[in-house]
Amino acid sequence: MTLPLVTGVDGSDASLTAVDWAADEAARHGIPLRLVHASRWERYERAVPSTTLSRPSARVLVENLVASAAQRAERRDPDVKVTTDIVPDDAVDVLLREGDDAFALVTGARGHGELKGMLLGSVGLAVAARAHCPVIVVRGDKAGLAGSHDRILLGAGEPVTGAEAVRFAFREAEARGCTLDVVRAWRCPTHERAGDPALAPEPVRRHEERASALLDALLRDAMADHPGVRVRRVTVEGPAHSVLVRRSAAADLVIVGARRRHGHLGLQLGRVSHTLLHHADCPVAVVPQTV
Repeated sequence: MTLPLVTGVDGSDASLTAVDWAADEAARHGIPLRLVHASRWERYERAVPSTTLSRPSARVLVENLVASAAQRAERRDPDVKVTTDIVPDDAVDVLLREGDDAFALVTGARGHGELKGMLLGSVGLAVAARAHCPVIVVRGDKAGLAGSHDRILLGAGEPVTGAEAVRFAFREAEARGCTLDVVRAWRCPTHERAGDPALAPEPVRRHEERASALLDALLRDAMADHPGVRVRRVTVEGPAHSVLVRRSAAADLVIVGARRRHGHLGLQLGRVSHTLLHHADCPVAVVPQTV
């Protein structure tokens, strides 16, 4: 069974940008695209006296919105199979359910009606923090959205949170035929640098070597499985969230792993993912690792 790429649509500019990006992504992987609109419109419509309802009805407006998004995707790539659905329920709940049978979920950076100054809408944040499939939030500058850099960026975390992200990144690089930049950020605690100045370089070297060894272990299997992918690996001293945001300006997609704890219903995003979702210069993929 081929799982679809699922995209939430609400008629906002950010949503339409996500539809364009998702159509391109579905074409790369040869998978169907499923467009889903979810809201409480049906409940609100029933609560309003029929004599005061404007025409066309809310249902018709929603149907037109979804049909327009589907036509947009089909024009973007006629070879992509597009299906649609309209669900009268909470958008986050619907998308999380859709994610149980999806290749990935795609959302815009802000939804319809959300404050213009918001860096990331509430739906995108909640879905990225709770979904059990990869979630791509489509954001960034024109170059990142257009995919003109010909490279994607993987933030290499710990094996317990990053194995699925590694596999996703290699599949993505292979589908795009682009370079995969893998970055492992590391830091040497200040107290380890203190003491004899002659010995100061030793702890720095030790932390850098540990970061490099972790990269080797994290990438070994994926590199063997995808020998055609061009990999550029690097270790960088500094906080991971700052390093990755800065490097996202030269990427078409930045990928990070996220830990999902069984039975935990709240938001499950670390500082790195949260910062990238709000500040990256290209789309961000959050790939869950169940532990």
